[in-house]
Amino acid sequence: MSVEYVRTDESLPPVGVIERPRWTPGKIVLWVAIAAVAAVGWVMVAFVRGENLSASWFVAAAVGSYLIAFRFYAKFIEWKICRPDHKRATPAEINENGRDFTPTDRRVVFGHHFAAISGAGPLVGPILAAQMGYLPGTLWIILGVIVAGAVQDYMVLYFSTRRNGRSLGQMARDELGSVGGFIASLGILLIMIILIAVLGVVIINALAESPWGVFSIAMTIPIAVFMGIYMRYIRPGKVIETSVIGIALLVLAIVAGGWVNANPALAEMFHLSKTTLAWSLMIYGFFAAVLPVWVLLAPRDYLSTFMKIGTIVLLAVGIIIVNPTVQMPAVTPFASNSEGPAFAGSLFPFLFITIACGALSGFHALVSSGTTPKLLEKESQARLVGYGGMLMESFVAIMALVAAICLDKGIYFAMNAAEPLTGGTAEGAAEFINSNPFMETQTTAAELAAAGEAVGEGSIVSRTGGAPTLAMGMAHVLHQVPGFGGQSAMSFWYHFAVMFEALFILTTIDAGTRVARFMFSDWMGNFWPKFRDPSWNIGAWVSTIVMVGAWGSILLMGVTDPLGGINTLFPLFGISNQLLAAIALAVVFALVCKVGKARYAWIPGIPLAWDLAVTMTASWQKIFSSDPKLGYWAQHSAYKQALAAGETSLGTTEGVDAMRAVVRNTFIQGTLSIVFASLVLMVVVMAIAVSIKSIRTGPMETTEAAFVPTKLFAPAGLIATKAEREVEAQWEEYRRKHGLAPAGAVGVSSKEKAEKDHGASDTGSGSHAAPKEK
Repeated sequence: MSVEYVRTDESLPPVGVIERPRWTPGKIVLWVAIAAVAAVGWVMVAFVRGENLSASWFVAAAVGSYLIAFRFYAKFIEWKICRPDHKRATPAEINENGRDFTPTDRRVVFGHHFAAISGAGPLVGPILAAQMGYLPGTLWIILGVIVAGAVQDYMVLYFSTRRNGRSLGQMARDELGSVGGFIASLGILLIMIILIAVLGVVIINALAESPWGVFSIAMTIPIAVFMGIYMRYIRPGKVIETSVIGIALLVLAIVAGGWVNANPALAEMFHLSKTTLAWSLMIYGFFAAVLPVWVLLAPRDYLSTFMKIGTIVLLAVGIIIVNPTVQMPAVTPFASNSEGPAFAGSLFPFLFITIACGALSGFHALVSSGTTPKLLEKESQARLVGYGGMLMESFVAIMALVAAICLDKGIYFAMNAAEPLTGGTAEGAAEFINSNPFMETQTTAAELAAAGEAVGEGSIVSRTGGAPTLAMGMAHVLHQVPGFGGQSAMSFWYHFAVMFEALFILTTIDAGTRVARFMFSDWMGNFWPKFRDPSWNIGAWVSTIVMVGAWGSILLMGVTDPLGGINTLFPLFGISNQLLAAIALAVVFALVCKVGKARYAWIPGIPLAWDLAVTMTASWQKIFSSDPKLGYWAQHSAYKQALAAGETSLGTTEGVDAMRAVVRNTFIQGTLSIVFASLVLMVVVMAIAVSIKSIRTGPMETTEAAFVPTKLFAPAGLIATKAEREVEAQWEEYRRKHGLAPAGAVGVSSKEKAEKDHGASDTGSGSHAAPKEK
């Protein structure tokens, strides 16, 4: 292996390490073995049919494919397009202010980014998509993330980092022109409101009337604040030490939640209604978005990541040990009709819309151009954080799918059919399932009641939203692992999983609200430049109040929707999310062409074309379909006509007020569908026009920020290489000789460190920086 050390100042240690590894027989054998494992897994999942398909093959196919994609395809994109510059300072280093711009240890940034992007989508989408069988969802989750989702996240993060951490909307304005940028920004803001609101509906469905979950989740807030203060003031830079303490406190919070649930007085205190939880979530979102990032957002997301990754890895290991048999067929009749109980619509396009974040998510582009580029220490870390973080989320989606397809089909359909279909009772659910020929299964009320009792719930019928189904699936697998408690532990593992899912989703709410604040500030800056000043607190507060009020109103609509909220809102969520991905990929496509690399424009171009085909087909059907189960306007007209005729019920909806709510909600959803599709089409057309012009005239001027040399070093991967450890040692020795404080205080601003070190500045955990010139 050859190693090149990069310097920006000969009087300082290196600021970068370029390593060129050579292929050895051992490495070749390793990668051939990984490819073989993945290939065998794919053969078993995609081609072998039988009564005893093992769930372990899904793990083999997914993990092998991810490793190959990260090592080869992501590296190819890095070589041909992104080309990280070890000498260039990142926005976090240039604009360090201790609040939003803070160079942060790559492990914490990976944790924050993964926690922020991995919300409800990879949990809910695959669970709902399981109604069509295991094969379509598995193919899209794994292959889709490799060629689409991870590509988008990585490239948006890279281009935003090169543009001083600008938001996606501002990049669209800068690169596509004022008109295209205005349209894109407006579309992004509207879509963002829907995305956060639906995430809120999912978390509220999981926590409503669950004292255990509410208490445990509430305790993560003071734990995160303690971790932020601990890493900033008490033990600067001690990331591992802080992590151990945080994990111990998190486990204690989970156990204590069980104590609270068992105490009638305390249980009553934390037994909250959906409306109360909605208002609580809005209050939390406001404070999470305006407080300095080191206080709550970064440490909480980092803490959540341990919980998220640890639980998913635990589930994967449990699947390998227990080796459960898949219960769902490869493809079900619901793949070719619109009669699915979890959501309406056929395989194309609605499977791809429903899975959403597990393979491709526009929301991720907002995080990749929002909080993450303002924390990144080095450009070389973008591949790990952007591409690697999305692969990890896809693995979460696969595990969620496996948990669902290993459940008894009767239990799965009983949990995911809306209450109007089942009546909310075990008897009603059994009758609904047994009378539906497409479900190809039979169950009894006694079996459904016993399943609820096994997990300590009064009923599992119509526990829609995907989260309860995943909890049931995880409990089904984990209680069978030797030493994990057996049948008596089903209740613990179920509530543990519910808490895990709520924690999973809540981290997306807080990060999403902060990103929405950035976006609204950027957009308002076009009319009132003061809003672009990141240090203007009034602007930050106003922007946050506006965005929280917007998504909060949709959230309240969702939790009181007579048709079940998630069942009607999630399709709009999926379409909006994928439309947002189209905007992000269109901007990336234009940028690749503008910087003179049009020969590689197929990298974002292929997923852009597929995404447009899916989203426009889905939008067309939701707008123009005459089937009330599928089309928003068809459903709107049906209920409106029924009210005009004096009817007091329609289908499963009882009462005039409930019918009026359906009319109102479908009007909003149908209108938004038209607006979203129209805005996205305009942005894509403008991006194509800019791309064609750049191809004809050659590379065009972009808004890439001016080069600023870095005085910071940090490893590129999660684990530092030998050469990187040597450079870290040189920086530690340099700081010791010059009497500087040890590097590693997360979130400490240059000004604070300059005062403490008499001119030296610290730039984040795990990084090493020289004193800035006065």
